[in-house]
Amino acid sequence: QVQLVESGGGLVQPGESLRLSCVSSGFAVSWGAITWYRQAPGKERELVAGISSAGSATAYGDSVKGRFTISRDNAKNTVYLQMNNLKPEDTAVYYCKGTWLQGDYWGQGTQVTVSS
Repeated sequence: QVQLVESGGGLVQPGESLRLSCVSSGFAVSWGAITWYRQAPGKERELVAGISSAGSATAYGDSVKGRFTISRDNAKNTVYLQMNNLKPEDTAVYYCKGTWLQGDYWGQGTQVTVSS
């Protein structure tokens, strides 16, 4: 049984930072491609950032390039999303998805609210 658990969300003011965590139990994050998505009310789910299993190649959505950084700590079986210079339009529920040979697995999401 694979479980992904996100944490680190919260309420912050514009310009502040948050670091989200996605902890995997069951499968090693080093063997999977991990992707962060977000979904705001009334909007479609949007790809935020991803990190590959081999070589740790990363990719980012256009709206977060230069502000967000995805990274992986294999020892902690955790993938992080460092979010800097947050904007109100970053408000959404953030989900992580793990892709392994066995299939795709999603976490339950963590709420990020950026408001003054």
